[in-house]
Amino acid sequence: MLQIAATELEKEESRREAEKQNYLSEHCPPLHIPGSMSEVQELCKQLHAKIDAAEEEKYDMEVKVQKSSKELEDMNQKLFDLRGKFKRPPLRRVRMSADAMLKALLGSKHKVCMDLRANLKQVKKEDTEKERDLRDVGDWRKNIEEKSGMEGRKKMFESES
Repeated sequence: MLQIAATELEKEESRREAEKQNYLSEHCPPLHIPGSMSEVQELCKQLHAKIDAAEEEKYDMEVKVQKSSKELEDMNQKLFDLRGKFKRPPLRRVRMSADAMLKALLGSKHKVCMDLRANLKQVKKEDTEKERDLRDVGDWRKNIEEKSGMEGRKKMFESES
């Protein structure tokens, strides 16, 4: 079985080589280099003409590709427009109470009051030590006058320690 596969691979390889030789003989005739200067110039002119023809063909193909890609883009845009998928506009924030919103949605059927703050407990704020100290300080000018001078500094250091 391996021998059969090996022979098939050899046949395939030889067939590919033959196809390659046929293609090259059709499209690329063998190059014969002339001996005189005029023949070399004639050969250069022929090669130059072939290069020009190939460049023109390349340019034409590029233009066709660009044109077809532009048509594709236009068709895609038309298809997108026909589907109706447009950008959604940004939504604006509307300030409306819950009662007004229910009244707008339900109309005259709305009788329930949605005042959520009415059922909240009232909580007294506890006095913290800092707030008491701030209230007890009183007028700041008197406090500065007491601490001014050496006696004031002395009192300040004694009170801190």
